[in-house]
Amino acid sequence: MNEQWTAEEAALELKRLAEQLVAADRRDLLLKAIGVPLLEELRIEAAREKLSRLVITEDYRFVLADYNKEVELQPVHKAVYLLFLNHPEGIEFKRLADHRQELLDLYMKTARWMDKEKIEESVDKLVNPLDNAINEKCSRIKKVFLDMMDEYRANYYIISSHTQKHIAGRVWYERLKVITLPRELVEIRVEN
Repeated sequence: MNEQWTAEEAALELKRLAEQLVAADRRDLLLKAIGVPLLEELRIEAAREKLSRLVITEDYRFVLADYNKEVELQPVHKAVYLLFLNHPEGIEFKRLADHRQELLDLYMKTARWMDKEKIEESVDKLVNPLDNAINEKCSRIKKVFLDMMDEYRANYYIISSHTQKHIAGRVWYERLKVITLPRELVEIRVEN
């Protein structure tokens, strides 16, 4: 390849070569050339183009505005989801107790009609690193989004893992949970 080519010219040449392989019915060679990991990345990037805005209404309904669909979640799931939306940098599950008050406040807002003691008890289970409650809630949220869309788009909406490696005299990892949906697609209409 000519080193003077721009990225756009390289993309056009790649397209031309891919079309030749497809015309020759050699998708096997095309897949081998691209590689499965890159193909997965490309599918995720393609899904990004089809993402909907997520609108959280004044009464805490979650709506995928561009799909005209409501995301049906229980108040506890909404509170967990809002907590992770509020922290685009991610939160480690083992450090959820640091966010107990914020999670409690969110749950109180999403479940105004529920008994306060039950809400506090539920939040205590969610932030307890020895309890599996937070994993169960995240699994339920994931299932709701997977029932609404393909897995590639759903990956942007679910609470998923992100590992950060740190080197400061020693190597250690932060196992963060994040929602990767671009925040410009999130519209929160509730008052804080």
